[in-house]
Amino acid sequence: MMGVPVFCVVVLAFICHSCSLEIQNPMYEFQRSQESVLSDPGDCASRTKQPPVITNTLNFSVDIRMPGVVPTGSDTYLCMAFPVPISRDSYIVDFIPHASMETVHHMLLFGCQTPVSTSSYWDCGSVQGTCEDEASIMYAWARNAPPTKLPKDVGFKVGRNSGMSYFVLQIHYGDVSAFRDHHRDCSGLTLRMTSKPQPFIAGIYLLMSVDTVILPGKRVTNSDVACDYSSYPIFPFAFRTHTHHLGQVVSGYRIRDGKWTLIGRQSPQLPQAFYPANREVNVKYGDTIAARCVFTGEGRTSKTYIGGTSDDEMCNFYIMYYMDSKHAIPYMNCMETGSKELFQHIPAEASVPIAVSPAHMNSMMHMGHSTDHQDDRSLFETNKGEQVLDQDYHLEQVSAWPQSSLQLGQVSGLALDTDSNLVIFHRGDHHWGADSFNIQFRYQQRSLGPIQQSTILVVDPAKGNILKASGRNMFYLPHGITTDKANNYWVTDVALHQVLKVSSDGRDRTLLALGEAFTPGSDNYHFCQPTDVAVDTQTGNIFVSDGYCNARILKFSADGKYLSEWGAGSSDRRRRIPFRVPHSLVFLPDRQEVCVADRENGRIQCFIAETGEFVKEIKKEEFGGEVFAITYSPAGDGLIFAVNGESLYRSSPLRGFVINYSTKDILDTFSPEKKEFKMPHDIVETTDGSVFVGDAGSKSVFKFTTEKLHRSVKKAGIEVQELEEMEMLVQSKARPEHNMTKTTAVQEKQTVAQQPRPQEETEKEKKKSAAKPNREQGVLPAIITTLLLIPLLLVISIGLFICWRKNNRCEVKTEPSSVGGILGKIRGKAVGSLNLGNFFASHKGYSRQGFDQLSTEGSDQERNDEDSSDSENEEYSALPPPQSSS
Repeated sequence: MMGVPVFCVVVLAFICHSCSLEIQNPMYEFQRSQESVLSDPGDCASRTKQPPVITNTLNFSVDIRMPGVVPTGSDTYLCMAFPVPISRDSYIVDFIPHASMETVHHMLLFGCQTPVSTSSYWDCGSVQGTCEDEASIMYAWARNAPPTKLPKDVGFKVGRNSGMSYFVLQIHYGDVSAFRDHHRDCSGLTLRMTSKPQPFIAGIYLLMSVDTVILPGKRVTNSDVACDYSSYPIFPFAFRTHTHHLGQVVSGYRIRDGKWTLIGRQSPQLPQAFYPANREVNVKYGDTIAARCVFTGEGRTSKTYIGGTSDDEMCNFYIMYYMDSKHAIPYMNCMETGSKELFQHIPAEASVPIAVSPAHMNSMMHMGHSTDHQDDRSLFETNKGEQVLDQDYHLEQVSAWPQSSLQLGQVSGLALDTDSNLVIFHRGDHHWGADSFNIQFRYQQRSLGPIQQSTILVVDPAKGNILKASGRNMFYLPHGITTDKANNYWVTDVALHQVLKVSSDGRDRTLLALGEAFTPGSDNYHFCQPTDVAVDTQTGNIFVSDGYCNARILKFSADGKYLSEWGAGSSDRRRRIPFRVPHSLVFLPDRQEVCVADRENGRIQCFIAETGEFVKEIKKEEFGGEVFAITYSPAGDGLIFAVNGESLYRSSPLRGFVINYSTKDILDTFSPEKKEFKMPHDIVETTDGSVFVGDAGSKSVFKFTTEKLHRSVKKAGIEVQELEEMEMLVQSKARPEHNMTKTTAVQEKQTVAQQPRPQEETEKEKKKSAAKPNREQGVLPAIITTLLLIPLLLVISIGLFICWRKNNRCEVKTEPSSVGGILGKIRGKAVGSLNLGNFFASHKGYSRQGFDQLSTEGSDQERNDEDSSDSENEEYSALPPPQSSS
């Protein structure tokens, strides 16, 4: 019993010592109190393990925190992935950081589809990737830098159709001595989110040099990047610069009518967060976006190239912008070297370095050959090398479709009706041959009469059975077909030189005729071998591609009134190449655009439907110089399906393509397995994802559906390995260990739940009977323990009272899990066994999986003065939606 007073004295002395430590260093406690999560590391760790419970799906908050981590050394990069909490599209409208400059050097938030790990946090400063697909930066917080603030009515789109189903939080811990007290860090962010669609969507525009060479010893080397802007208006509101050690200043500009307007300018050696951009700047079609990085080669003994290692350099200027949600593009880039003539007029400020203190520079460069630039290498290779995108499907032919012969002629057009049935437009026994037209493009085979067979077939897309047939004795050389919301057919006939609106009720009525039969022309009332029609699903306006002997797109109202027309577009107006057979059209309802397959130019061009203003061009070597037909799906960022054709000048396989509208990347290619394409002439995608290709050469229609694949994907030209999995293997494929553990736990719960109830009761009875003697035997020790605890609690109370009287501010925070809050505040260097952070961590099963850091930051360990603080947050209001110009 003598040990009890001694123990009480020791505890009392320890409490007083803790209070004296707090008095000696009040600023340390103030700075640490900013990290509210640190008061209870066990609680924050458990929060990160549990998925957030969303009770209000309209407006909600999501906490993204580190689960009580302790970096093992200075300049440690730790990452953690968090799934977007709701399945449908949602929008981030604000970021609230939870981090102390005393602990965290910088913090970045990225969005991606597939993080490398979804288990616990990992060391992302090693050699593997962080996301298997491309990661998009959404937020940056750095010491002494202003936090990123989104303007009003602007949000980052995440979730189902955004390509971002995971957040990845990356934190750079600079100086490990900040953890000398062995506390655990739960820094992170709170995201304020909404499921309400935002009027404006935020995105990133990256200007990046890929071919700069910095000569050794040369005092100044300029790296210039510039691109003509050819999309919808964007409104920059923040910018970020990035180089390695040789960069002195990075500046970004908009050029309009020869005038340079600054977007942002900063030293890349300062904290590389997003800084507020010039609010007076907007960028629209026809402008040029330009950036200059100024480097010095002093101190180097060899040439320095653009690359991903610490010995290389980078020249990056990020623009964070917003744009109208109807036309939102989440990511754009520019890697074209700016011309000397253009940059002769750049403002002088772009060439003036921004001074940075030598102490800051030394701390930035102390890492030497660290792995700090692994993400730079990944970014460089992703943009410069050939990119192979991860995907979980591949289109394969359904060889058993159709189940019976359709008896088709040359298949010229495909469409879907309002019931999602396939509509086939074919030429029956007519053929387009060398003698079908004379030199004036007049049809020479009128004596054959119209096609007597049914040229329009409605077919079951599942089995290929003919559901309805029409179009007899109406057409001479059918070409394109589409449907409107009233299920009418809009068709073109190259022999008639007409666009016809035809009823689908089987009565073969012509409801509207545009153009004069058999009379080619190029005015507002005539066509010359028109090829296709697209219908605006909202207004009913129609667009006609005209055609083989004209090179234009015409726009008409739903009742056939001529509205406007336009020719080919170009991002460089000095090198505008006219259409060479605009062959296929598609209307993009979610973007209000019209895209055209410019057949003989081997390209796809898209235009604003309202004005005909050029938006973008997709041209790939894989097309082989010919693009015959396109269709569109709004899935994801938008998908364009295309087929190419034979070229007189190049040899390229005939096949179909799946193209990401936003990035222009080819996601998949496909072709028949048994017999090859001869002349794929039109393409359409159904609501279930099946793709049909009409082939005029083989007089047939091919059906393709998706087959699941498992892909091991690498980038920058490294070989892509594909392993096709059987259905059983897909259903039972191996998951990461943490997923298997969860599965096992669920199975165990199910097993317990399925046990017969009498057996449970028997077990309970056994436990009760076994507990009785134990309870009786444990009475005496319980009484003794209680008597010992009473004086201990009394001593603790006295100690706390003394502490309070001594400084009137002994920190006893009543936060969730108050016991953790109290004991957490009386810990110190000498506490040791009372460190609750260590206790909770030992029971959470943390594991570390090392792979590539996500940062493109320089490394530094600089310590801030105690009176330093973040810059004031400045909130920007979004400008009103831009008016479309004609």
